[in-house]
Amino acid sequence: MVSEAPRLYKDHHGLERPPFECIALLLQGGGALGAYQAGVYKALNEAAIEPDWVAGISIGAINAAIIVGNAPEDRVEKLDQFWHLISDRSFLTPYREYFRAATQGDQARTWFNEMSAGLALLNGAEGFFAPRFPAPFFEPAGSLAATSFYDTDPLKKTLEDLIDFDRINNDGNRLSLGTVNVRTGNFTYFDTETHTIGPEHVMASGALPPGFPAVEIEGEFYWDGGLVSNTPLQWVLRDSGTRQDTLAFQVDLWSAKGEFPKNLADVSERQKEIQFSSRTRHCTNEFSREHELQADIAKLLSQLPAELADTEEARRLKDSMDHHVYNIVHLIYRSKHYEGSSRDYEFSRLSVEDHWESGYIDAVHSLRHPEIFERPENVSCVKTFDYLSDTA
Repeated sequence: MVSEAPRLYKDHHGLERPPFECIALLLQGGGALGAYQAGVYKALNEAAIEPDWVAGISIGAINAAIIVGNAPEDRVEKLDQFWHLISDRSFLTPYREYFRAATQGDQARTWFNEMSAGLALLNGAEGFFAPRFPAPFFEPAGSLAATSFYDTDPLKKTLEDLIDFDRINNDGNRLSLGTVNVRTGNFTYFDTETHTIGPEHVMASGALPPGFPAVEIEGEFYWDGGLVSNTPLQWVLRDSGTRQDTLAFQVDLWSAKGEFPKNLADVSERQKEIQFSSRTRHCTNEFSREHELQADIAKLLSQLPAELADTEEARRLKDSMDHHVYNIVHLIYRSKHYEGSSRDYEFSRLSVEDHWESGYIDAVHSLRHPEIFERPENVSCVKTFDYLSDTA
């Protein structure tokens, strides 16, 4: 029997608003890989699928703030300005077309990437971070300069140049930025529902130690939220307390699954993948199972006799039920053979352009599937979609 061909849109441009109360864009951390998220957003922008809520951690927080802090017609241009600014302007840049022509896995491209990452370690990234001089070992103990290898003051100016923070705090689109409190170790979200967001909140979400210094906000110091969880998925779907029919685009920069390492370089690469993937697929599966259990509880509650249905316990159970529907579309960057453990700080123009293009292509491919825009009718009221990889 011949299987039925999937329904596909011929073109992803100018789609109609899906039947969900909220369109959420969730952006994981991953340093230089974040250009992939910019490419994803470009495809969403072309499709007229503009997010109502953008949540991000680390580089995802920077992309998120640029998106929410600009008008829809300006967002792609501002993202492009940011990634063009911070991508490497070293002597390697003019040769990027030569290395682009190299096949995946070619030693020349591996060499190019490692050289570029080494230059970022030595020189920083323009408009983002710069190496400290003198080194932190020579700074007085207790100073922020003694706790990080790089100064992120250049990022503050870049954010102020590219982002309208008045728009973030007054336009109605929601922005959430994940951080961790250095003193308490607690995961903390700065959210436009509860905070007035400024450059310092964005910088705090990306303050990954020991590279970057903690950021002080109202007397407390904050580091990169990726130290606790590198994805804002749980915050948007559950922990924020907001419940609404949601179409979520979960854009991850690390894959949880991978090959067993063959050498120490592979070990470092695999460690990052496991640490920063935050088990996104596991989280969505657990969320779906939770909703299936809620459906079972709701069915049992409807069958209770009146004297039990009116008890305090039964009322609490009814109040805890989430009757909303959720579609979660996974977009997960798949690293190339020539990329190693330094890919998150390899800021060459060549790699930034490649990551952006990969995100755009993957998003276009997913947007052509109309079923991602249809409200789920299964028992759990949760559906997940991943058309790109069976290894994520």
